[in-house]
Amino acid sequence: MNLSNDAMQAVPGLIVGFILACLVTLACTPLVRTYARRRGMVDRPEARRVNTRAVARGGGIAIAAGFVSVSLLMLALNFVLGLHFVDETAGVGTGQIVALLGGAVLAVGIGLLDDFLQLRARWQLLGQVALAVAAVTLGVTVAGVNFPFASNGSLRFAGPIAAIATIVWIVGMVNSINFIDGLDGLSTGIALIAAATLGTISLGPGTDEPFVALFCFILAGALAGFLRWNFHPASIFSGTSGIMFVGYSLAVLSILGAGKIAVALLVLGVPIMDTFWIIVRRTVARRSPFAADRGHIHHRLLGLGLSHRGTVMVIYGVCILLAVLSLVLSGTGQMYAFMGLVVLFGVVLFLIERVGGGAGAIQESLDATSYAAANGKGDSIDDASVPTKVDGPAEAAPDPPEDA
Repeated sequence: MNLSNDAMQAVPGLIVGFILACLVTLACTPLVRTYARRRGMVDRPEARRVNTRAVARGGGIAIAAGFVSVSLLMLALNFVLGLHFVDETAGVGTGQIVALLGGAVLAVGIGLLDDFLQLRARWQLLGQVALAVAAVTLGVTVAGVNFPFASNGSLRFAGPIAAIATIVWIVGMVNSINFIDGLDGLSTGIALIAAATLGTISLGPGTDEPFVALFCFILAGALAGFLRWNFHPASIFSGTSGIMFVGYSLAVLSILGAGKIAVALLVLGVPIMDTFWIIVRRTVARRSPFAADRGHIHHRLLGLGLSHRGTVMVIYGVCILLAVLSLVLSGTGQMYAFMGLVVLFGVVLFLIERVGGGAGAIQESLDATSYAAANGKGDSIDDASVPTKVDGPAEAAPDPPEDA
């Protein structure tokens, strides 16, 4: 990739931002874990979860602390102290920065309400919409998206249509991250790959937005620091606070500047397609889209005999492959690849379902004993056992299940 002089000048600052965010989150996470345990903010083993011991949640606090604090520091170094390693990107002003950083803090706050109170899914959805509306109010809007069948290769949005498209994109991204948050380190690693890819694309000659890239790599650093504690066996989960923060931040970063919606669609193809087909299947079966089952791609891979870590690494590999495709394809090529992925993902899920025992396999109850048995751990539930995790709380809502 040929980088412009501005991009090359920004690289040292991006590296520093990544490392600082990683270190801050790495240091903050144990403190958050201790606080969460003392306040009873934990995921306990129960019928609708698969963790076999109480695991702290609320890791989103640590990720957000790393991202927001280092972002503010780097902005101060760049504009106040005059180090000037990045220039502002056209269309990314004070309002958009407030939407990104302030919205990230608000996202954590809304998510923490669920981490503490276990809110029903409808209230979480309301919070997501309110968060997206706030972003639109501050000037974050989807102006257009590459679309190969349009006359000029893209669809342009304006006014209310742009606002609606932005709200749908932000809410959809949050829920895609939530639905894939089923195994230790899975959603964190996927988000890390996505943030790094968005940052790399932002440095490319066709985009050349080092200012946006700075935030992308700071986010990637914060996620890398948290992954140290969240990878299997996890000692802390990101919780709804983390899901809200990561989904919102990725959604906004993909909009800022020239907009990289097609890139985000492709590199986040696994969680987006998993969410799409899960909603389709549950709707066809006349069930709530938020009703938990064993139909996610990670559950199906586990059903084929892959280990916990093996399943996570396979999905990481697919995401890295999609990230490489997003780097080498053009805008319309990225959309062609995404549409092909929609079909391919459905076919793969169908084949895995057939190999894994048919449609009945995905309707098994999501309890810790069945999950442990599927992984050869027997049927006992022991607080000393290795923790695993199921769908985030926004998906696995308390009875009644239809609460969206």
